[in-house]
Amino acid sequence: MTRKTSQLAAAVALVLGASAFSAAAQTANTLDTVIVTGTRVADRTVAESQSPIDIITPEALQSTGTSELATALSRALPSLNFPRPALTDGTSGIRPAQLRGLSPDQVLVLVDGKRRHTSAMINVNGSIGRGSSAVDINAIPIGAIERVEVLRDGASAQYGSDAIAGVINIVLKGSGSGGSLAIDHGQYAAGDGNKNQLSGDAGFTFGDGRGQVHLAGQYSQQDESNRAGPYQGTTPNTSNFPDIGEKTFVVGDPQVDASAVSANASFAFSDNVTGYANAMLSNRDITSFAFYRSPNHLSQTALLAQVYPDGYVPQINQYSKDRSVVAGVKGSTESGWTWDLSANHGENTLDFHTRNSINYSLGATSPSSFYDGTLKYTQDIFNADVTKSLDWGLAYPVTLSFGGEYRRETWEQRPGELNSYTGSGAQGFGGFTPINAVDEDRDNYAVYAGLEADLTDKFSAGVTGRYEDYSDFGDKFSGKLSARYAFTDKVALRATASSGFRAPSLAQQSYQAVTSTIVNGSFVERGTFPAASAAAQALGSAPLKAETSTSYSVGLVLQPVDRLYLTVDAYQIEIDDRIALSSNITTTGNTAVADLLTGLGLPQVTAFSYFTNGLDTRTRGVDAVASYTVPFSASSLELTAAYSYNDTEVKKFDASPAAFQALGITQALIGRDEIGRIEDSFPRDKAIVSGTWRSDHWELGLAATRYGSFTVRNSATATRDQTYDAKWVLDASASYKPSENWTLTLGADNLLDEYPDRTVDLQNSTWGMLPYSNYSPFGFNGAYVYGRIRYTW
Repeated sequence: MTRKTSQLAAAVALVLGASAFSAAAQTANTLDTVIVTGTRVADRTVAESQSPIDIITPEALQSTGTSELATALSRALPSLNFPRPALTDGTSGIRPAQLRGLSPDQVLVLVDGKRRHTSAMINVNGSIGRGSSAVDINAIPIGAIERVEVLRDGASAQYGSDAIAGVINIVLKGSGSGGSLAIDHGQYAAGDGNKNQLSGDAGFTFGDGRGQVHLAGQYSQQDESNRAGPYQGTTPNTSNFPDIGEKTFVVGDPQVDASAVSANASFAFSDNVTGYANAMLSNRDITSFAFYRSPNHLSQTALLAQVYPDGYVPQINQYSKDRSVVAGVKGSTESGWTWDLSANHGENTLDFHTRNSINYSLGATSPSSFYDGTLKYTQDIFNADVTKSLDWGLAYPVTLSFGGEYRRETWEQRPGELNSYTGSGAQGFGGFTPINAVDEDRDNYAVYAGLEADLTDKFSAGVTGRYEDYSDFGDKFSGKLSARYAFTDKVALRATASSGFRAPSLAQQSYQAVTSTIVNGSFVERGTFPAASAAAQALGSAPLKAETSTSYSVGLVLQPVDRLYLTVDAYQIEIDDRIALSSNITTTGNTAVADLLTGLGLPQVTAFSYFTNGLDTRTRGVDAVASYTVPFSASSLELTAAYSYNDTEVKKFDASPAAFQALGITQALIGRDEIGRIEDSFPRDKAIVSGTWRSDHWELGLAATRYGSFTVRNSATATRDQTYDAKWVLDASASYKPSENWTLTLGADNLLDEYPDRTVDLQNSTWGMLPYSNYSPFGFNGAYVYGRIRYTW
């Protein structure tokens, strides 16, 4: 047994006898929470749900050192994976999360039950979620959140597109009283990644108590971290490579200055009519890093001797502006009807700059900073939801629900300044050209209806259907059946069957750019083309259509003794026509492709990719959660164990198009690297053993998370594949409350300073400079130590 394993075993023993920590530790206190996700019944609780629901409390979200909502959720949910890639252009700063091993854009995010807008970002580099355009949940301040409800079940029939893997519903604080103020500071044990944060929230009443508003805000500043290794190749001081043994890359977390504010308000116009509104605003200034350029980069020795005589690392600067506002009015009638009318606007704007760079075509007069262009996504929704309790002579009323929705989306890609793209363009991240300019929009209409009822004291069931019509690709229908049967108060069985869909995002249909990347150790300029563009069509593409899914789940709910709660849910999700970004097809030495691209005005492109409905997949898995609370005379101990297993298999993938053969392209459109990313590049299993010991003045926490092994497949050959071993990561915290209002916390995430396996193959690790895999589910920064002072009222 290794020293770290011995330490971990001792820590797990400690949690069983004295303390524990985790979001899942709150489970025992949330079984009676009335849920608003996955049901239209007004008084359905977690324990009574026909689908698996996780409730993540605000205490759980704030019990680690992170300021990112996605990171906090990944510490709480075994089914959520949130890796932290670096050197992936915009994805290094706005990172996607995945639920149940599926794509990040196959989970729907709601805020107070209303659809959240996606990010303008499209992930096109080598990371989990490559090809996806997902919601940026890290734009939401943690201090604004009352709880998070995670529906681990297909729900397209209930909520529309994207809800294939499940639904994350973020419920905002709405109380007119109470509040908090907190100051955090932390850094990695390696001495970098310093973070400072100020956060708070407060509730107020107005209008003689008929109105209430809850405000929240968060400001944080984070320094970059760097875990780059030394250059171990054999061609020193050329292209992207420094001298042998020299460390020049920057591989780790980006530098981030972030601020976010929110307001959630309601006003009772009468006993039966209430108005409500919430608004959120966040700005994030993110600086990540590109590949190092040596003083001899591209034979620009004389020029670089004047400007960057020691070489340079270009910086990719994103400024993300996220805005949302929801306003509505809801009410009820004496005859039992309830209704909700709302308008929802959301937008995300990403401004890109390249700094500490150069455009070689401009010579020594080239600027070092460039505006590269902007991506912008907007969403406007108008919703009407109606419910009615019907007396059909059953043991309990039947809940009828129906409604309609209109949604309009736009996505823009605006060009950068001339200097950013002319000639060779800005090094690191060339600007979007006027040819790349996009201004696309679409609208869709949806109607749905459902019935849900407790048919007897033991048996409840529901049925929902939804029809949607999109202006750009047509219509879709989805449906869902669900049921729950309680054999006794201690044993219940639940099951669901549903169909679903996900519309191709406007970004997937429209994004186009030429960026620098490394493919199999070689530096290339890759063009990403829309499927409907002349370039992609000449290379064999077809227009995108919607993904469709069929899901089944069956679960067991057990409460065998007081304070013990156990659920086990098995599921299968089949997805047809799954959208993927093709592999990077290199064109070096292929004169036919070079002539084609030159004729299309793309002479610099030496690799290409485009989006395609090229895959059918099947995902099978099991989720299990257990919690137990041990009461003592003056304290309590909450213990939990949670486990998730899922296996995704590519059942079919499209062969390369005929255009490849005509042009002499021998690579597969969807190569083994992309198939591996979908099947193997995330842990198939993840387990959390955790709990919390609480007394009047102390709260001690400990959590052990086991991340299963994962495999990264090489695009060219199986001999360069690598499987990274499973790892245990230990988190710990101790809080002291000198009074009712003050809390002092000291904690450590990844207490034992665990790192993933190093990448063995030198070419895979860019000759040793990228020592860890971007797919590591817990990152590669090591231990993070933090302190917090918090005042509540």
